[in-house]
Amino acid sequence: MTKFLKPSLLLVILILSINANAQNLSTVKKAIVQSFIECIEHCTWEELSESVSYPLRRIYPTPDIENKADFLLRRTELFDDSLTNLILSSSVDSNWSEVGWRGIMLNHGALWLDEEGKLIAVNYETELEKQQRMALIELDRKELPTSLQVFESTVLQMKTEKFLLRIDEMSDGSYRYAAWLVKTKTDGGEPDEMLENGELNFDGSGGNHSYTFKSEEYTIVCSIIVLGKNTSPPAELLIYRDEQLVRSYPADWLKN
Repeated sequence: MTKFLKPSLLLVILILSINANAQNLSTVKKAIVQSFIECIEHCTWEELSESVSYPLRRIYPTPDIENKADFLLRRTELFDDSLTNLILSSSVDSNWSEVGWRGIMLNHGALWLDEEGKLIAVNYETELEKQQRMALIELDRKELPTSLQVFESTVLQMKTEKFLLRIDEMSDGSYRYAAWLVKTKTDGGEPDEMLENGELNFDGSGGNHSYTFKSEEYTIVCSIIVLGKNTSPPAELLIYRDEQLVRSYPADWLKN
């Protein structure tokens, strides 16, 4: 069975809202897809590694695949028989579609190619990758203070000029926010702020989304920018008071 990555956990979340914009492939794009399918069937791993756009994002806290050497080392983590068969049995005419400048997707976003035919996203998790991800989560859990050790999965960690942030998904589907001042050691240390019952919201059809948390005085929004301008940061921390934006901080990802 195909295992799609949870939308709250993957950096590529276009599958949630692009179906209405999907279009049939042009003759040129059909040839690009067919070439990729044939590469999966006949190419060596070395040749396939040349057809990947790096870094290839993976579900947190699994590290991204950063380059060709990393891809070759972790190839069996990314591709298993189910994913390979899904690609090889796909029809260029009925299973692949173009979503404007965002790329070419297989089915409802299981896999994405760019206009040159390079692999840009895999929204699929092999059983091996899942096991390794869960092991990383358990290692991370042990390093946290007791107050933060109960959670279902880690969504992300971010860093601004002033704060270290993490968001965890809880067993009831809500989200928890924890923040430390940058100068504070987080390993084993209690957070300077913790908010619970956060919500996940989606912004338009591009995959941009945010996690919203409320305190008595402020509303804190962790905005994830999947599609933005060339100058856009990967994420932003936005702080509101009485629905007025009072501070904003560009943020970078932190990954294990």
